Amino acid sequence: MNSKVSIVRCNSYTGPLVWDAVKKSIEALGGISNFIKPESRVLVKPNLLMAKEPEFGITTHPEVVRAVVKVLKEINCRIFIGDGPSVWGAHSENADEVYECTGLKKISEEEGVELVKFDKKRWRGKFPLTTWLDNCDHLVSVPKFKTHELTTLTAAIKNLYGLVSDTFKTELHRKYFDVREFCNILVDILEEVRPALSVIDGVIAMEGDGPATSGKLYEAGVVLAGSDCAALDSILAFIMGLEPCDILTTKEAARRGLGVADIKSIQVLGEPLENVIERDFELPRASLTRRLPRPVTDVIRRLIRFYPKVEHGNCIRCGSCIKACPKKVISMKKERISIDYSGCISCFCCQEICPASAIKVKKGAFARLIGL
Repeated sequence: MNSKVSIVRCNSYTGPLVWDAVKKSIEALGGISNFIKPESRVLVKPNLLMAKEPEFGITTHPEVVRAVVKVLKEINCRIFIGDGPSVWGAHSENADEVYECTGLKKISEEEGVELVKFDKKRWRGKFPLTTWLDNCDHLVSVPKFKTHELTTLTAAIKNLYGLVSDTFKTELHRKYFDVREFCNILVDILEEVRPALSVIDGVIAMEGDGPATSGKLYEAGVVLAGSDCAALDSILAFIMGLEPCDILTTKEAARRGLGVADIKSIQVLGEPLENVIERDFELPRASLTRRLPRPVTDVIRRLIRFYPKVEHGNCIRCGSCIKACPKKVISMKKERISIDYSGCISCFCCQEICPASAIKVKKGAFARLIGL
């Protein structure tokens, strides 16, 4: 099985530059009609993790979404843009605020396309997904290239988690808290929805302790496109200095035959892969244990530990982490956030949602001792 991934240089979010890069990335694959039927209904799904402005680098940049919309307009598609707002505990972010803050509302108005909310669901096996998948003929995913404390990478496969309906995202974190089980669920979603095309915003990526306010911006300067989510994530893993199968979602997708993880079996079009690796990529600290052999981690799992720790000087006491925790082990005591580590599963949902970069990833004593 061979797959194609296109890589196009783009060093700025200036509208014409982004349009040119996105257009070239899709044309290198044979053009939009190779993936999308003309005059069809298309759901465009960016990564809108939280209500943060584009310059934070946390969400898919609106100019990348605009460029994808313009390409679809060329074949007269009816286009809908949507994502499921972040859900933490029994609370979800206001979709209107997310769309406004991330620049998607402005794009939808200027381009004359409809913004939709994932407020209706249909059960598909283990999880409910938005019914907009039923209402549209094709799904086009527009992820952001970022690190992730739990899954190491969030891009083509992980972006699909936003299709899970409402508060059930928290339920999946609670039920499948082992990282391997959770990654298998993400691949279950991939197997169910199969995006027709993914266009990845890697103009400004995120490294370090992503995917939110604790991450660091990384000027990757690329736009990628392809129909094989595993192949796309494999290329991104290579850029990060990892083997593709170090990313558990990629490994599982390839095992099921849902995509390609062997770099040698991926045809890279456009920019040569070696030309887009400019410096070392900082990985999330908690991801170090994911790359150890399974027998090793099974034996010393309780010794090698990374955990969330509150930096109280940065904390604004908003309570977002309390709402986010799927195990309900975070509370406010004497006006300070407190974590009961006896029940903490190190899912890092609290760190992911914190708007003030007040929750950091810390190493346990044994992890420090062996140099992780």
